[in-house]
Amino acid sequence: MDDLRDKYLTAISAASDESGLEELRLQAVGKKGEVSLKMRELGKMTPDERQVAGPKLNALKDEINSALAAKKEALADAALDARLAEEWLDVTLPGRTRGKGTVHPISQVTEEISAIFADLGFSVAEGPQIENDWYNFDALNIPPHHPARQEFDTFYMHRDADDERAPHVLRTHTSPVQIRAMEKTGAPIRVIAPGRVYRSDYDQTHTPMFHQIEGMAIGKDISMANLKWVLEEFFAAFFGIEGIKTRFRASHFPFTEPSAEVDIQCSWVDGQLRIGEGDGWMEVLGSGMMHPKVLQAGGVDPEEYQGFAFGMGIDRLAMLKYGIPDLRAFFDSDLRWLRHYGFNPMVQPNLHGGVSG
Repeated sequence: MDDLRDKYLTAISAASDESGLEELRLQAVGKKGEVSLKMRELGKMTPDERQVAGPKLNALKDEINSALAAKKEALADAALDARLAEEWLDVTLPGRTRGKGTVHPISQVTEEISAIFADLGFSVAEGPQIENDWYNFDALNIPPHHPARQEFDTFYMHRDADDERAPHVLRTHTSPVQIRAMEKTGAPIRVIAPGRVYRSDYDQTHTPMFHQIEGMAIGKDISMANLKWVLEEFFAAFFGIEGIKTRFRASHFPFTEPSAEVDIQCSWVDGQLRIGEGDGWMEVLGSGMMHPKVLQAGGVDPEEYQGFAFGMGIDRLAMLKYGIPDLRAFFDSDLRWLRHYGFNPMVQPNLHGGVSG
């Protein structure tokens, strides 16, 4: 047994690869290995002989198996070290130019809009995307029976049956931010509120999550004339077209009175939409003078102040300006689409530098 021990431990120590190590294992402790054959001879021995030889053979087998396992692990570590040395990569090398990211059209247009309204004296306000029922509906004069408050149109957050708190929703517009801004700063005030909003709808021009920007201006002498001027200045700067025509059509929104939908001048030439020319019209936003109840909900005295409000879809404006045909493509994360429609981050518009798109 001592000869077997010395023979195999020496051979195992000298093994240079796993295939040679496996051959040694078969020779020593395989089914037909030398140690295994000696184990079979125990049945021919007397009980006294087995009592002496059995423990020695088991100890020899365990020692050889331990040596095999240790050598196998050492060979694996050596192979890994060699591979790491061969496949070494300097992660501090500069990235390839092709891998540079681009600015998403939604981010681009949001910054463009913010820059334009900043030049007009508007500040940017933000609010939570999960709103309670009061801010999202009640404060905006939207009655309980209004279709917008039904579950087929609005995403309600789960709550227990015994929960007596006001229900919470994924906000359906950014108008709640206007209420919060009035509560925080009072009047006079001029703010815009860009952000994500959520409604239960999905097709070529609607998605469950999209982006809106809403604005308001409150003062003692604000009128519809001010609203018309602000919107026309915005469209001229955003589309880069001086003298772009707008059309106001009477409409109804719970939070404004009077209310108006706004169209911009456009035409279709060879299947392509052209803004600012022709005799056609395209609806782009809703607007109006703020309802007295909305002013009251924000803590503003409607007897002393009045103001206008408007809301438009950022996604829709991006589609019109940059010729993007399908709203759903904004959220597909297709790198080819992003490379085609994306913007250079080095020329990103901001509130100080103005629109660069």
